[in-house]
Amino acid sequence: MTDVERLFSYGTLRLPRVQRETFGAELPTAPDTLVGWRLGTLRITDATVLALSGASEHPILDRTGEASDRVEGSVLVLTPEQLDAADRYEVDDYVRVPVTLESGLAAWVYVAR
Repeated sequence: MTDVERLFSYGTLRLPRVQRETFGAELPTAPDTLVGWRLGTLRITDATVLALSGASEHPILDRTGEASDRVEGSVLVLTPEQLDAADRYEVDDYVRVPVTLESGLAAWVYVAR
């Protein structure tokens, strides 16, 4: 059986077009929530990401530690190779870190570097 990775997405990686171009397929997803974080905005200048996402501003996470701060999103189930593809898609302003979601699932998430 192939190893499975989980990635919490709150932005463009949830878009079917971005998934098809980045991962080669639309991925299984489930709704979940990240507690103790809030969304900010990041201006994107990478031409490839701009063309694929169609947006020059992307959301970015900042940790607050406050239980009242919650970010809704989706858990993407992917292979280690697809996780590597997500790393290539995200610009250098993001860093991937492990988190525990409200559901109790362990997942990766991209946050402000």
